[in-house]
Amino acid sequence: MTPEIFHDVLREGLWAAVLISAPMLAVALVAGVIVGLFQALTSVQEMTLTFVPKVGAMIAVFWVSMSFMTATLVTFFTGRIVPLIAGGG
Repeated sequence: MTPEIFHDVLREGLWAAVLISAPMLAVALVAGVIVGLFQALTSVQEMTLTFVPKVGAMIAVFWVSMSFMTATLVTFFTGRIVPLIAGGG
C-alpha cells in the first residue's frame, strides 16, 4: 500500500467519523445551550439538570440516526476497506 492510498483511506475514514458523530454532537450542543440559558434565567445551578437532558437527547438522536450511521459505515467499508483487503492494495 502506497502512502497516497493510506492517506486517502485515512482521510475518508475520518470524514465518515465526522458524518457519524455530527448529529449527536449537534444535539448535545443545542441541548447544552438551551439548558445553560434556562439555568442563567432561573439561577438554578443543578449539575444533573445539565447532564440528564443532554444524555437523553443524545440517546434519542442516536436511536433515530442508527440507520444513517450504519449505512455510512457500510458504504465506507464496502467502498474502500474491503477492496483494499481483497485486492491487496
